[in-house]
Amino acid sequence: MMDTAPLGADIRRRIAVAGPMPVSQFMHLCLSHPEHGYYTTRDPLGRAGDFITAPEISQMFGELIGLWAAEVFRLMGAPASVLLIELGPGRGTLMADALRAAKAAPEFRNAVAVHLVETSPALRQCQRDTLASLDVPTHWHDVLADVPEGPSIIVANEFFDALPVNQVVKQADGWHERVVEVDPNDAFAFSVVAEPLRWFEQTLPRGVREAPLGSIYEWRSDHVVLEMSQRLRRSGGAALVIDYGHTTSAAGETLQALRNHAFSDPLAAPGLADLTAHVDFEAIASAAQSIGARTHGPIEQALFLRRLGLEIRAASLKAVAPPSAAPKIDAAVARLTEGGKTGMGTLFKVLGLSDPQLATLPGFHSTAEAGQ
Repeated sequence: MMDTAPLGADIRRRIAVAGPMPVSQFMHLCLSHPEHGYYTTRDPLGRAGDFITAPEISQMFGELIGLWAAEVFRLMGAPASVLLIELGPGRGTLMADALRAAKAAPEFRNAVAVHLVETSPALRQCQRDTLASLDVPTHWHDVLADVPEGPSIIVANEFFDALPVNQVVKQADGWHERVVEVDPNDAFAFSVVAEPLRWFEQTLPRGVREAPLGSIYEWRSDHVVLEMSQRLRRSGGAALVIDYGHTTSAAGETLQALRNHAFSDPLAAPGLADLTAHVDFEAIASAAQSIGARTHGPIEQALFLRRLGLEIRAASLKAVAPPSAAPKIDAAVARLTEGGKTGMGTLFKVLGLSDPQLATLPGFHSTAEAGQ
């Protein structure tokens, strides 16, 4: 069935002119088209939107990230100024909670300048409203490369899953790029390019090369990871990547669409649904290590938050809140740490990046869990 989404007509015109469209280009247009892109036109978060992120579940999440940043600042030698950078900051909830918690570390709080990397006009306005009352210099940028140089602490919570993903399909003669075409019914459909990518086999992780015929492999551009890592190498600091995904590169299709808190066909309504794909943490770590950044983890979100003191913070909140609030606080802890269909504790992973001078980061305590 042909979709009625406004963006659909534009994508059909592009395909008519240039031929079938790579999956990554389709995903990019669906999310970031200047007029009809999903993130360009709306606030997708919360119960009125299509999904809920950890900072919206509980203030405890952002508070723990703020205390994590304050401890990283101390490990950095407490520089006179530090850039607190967030990639894809949503409504600004995480940053607001982090800065409130950071009042417990006044030296850090006074040294901070906030830099938010956000392309969505709708979400930028939400962030301005959320952070309006905070006495911290705040700046917005379209891309990380526009953020000025300086010692940096970077947070990327549910950022990488929304970056466009490339797909290839294994056939008898090699790996073929997966594309989006228009079928005879004028609906969008997946197909593959006729000629295989001859060079691609040598770039595959070893475990993916032996995948059976018909397997799909996904990968993203590593330019954001390289930019983060280069910044940390040049100016010092650390980064947190928190997202849902897998610790080891593997074949398998994870591209999905979410609309009105329910899964939908990724091709059905361009620009009206959130498109995401699982994050390959091994690929991120490898890209960071390739230019000399130190990596920490990845570890499951549940373990990371517990090591930062989630249960202690929850107990503190319950001690000062009305008794009626306790079940809600307990439910938030469960949502952040449990597994299963509704829990985020095991599906979500946390990876730390740092300049080589930082041998350890808060939350990554075990030597066996830290890479070089």
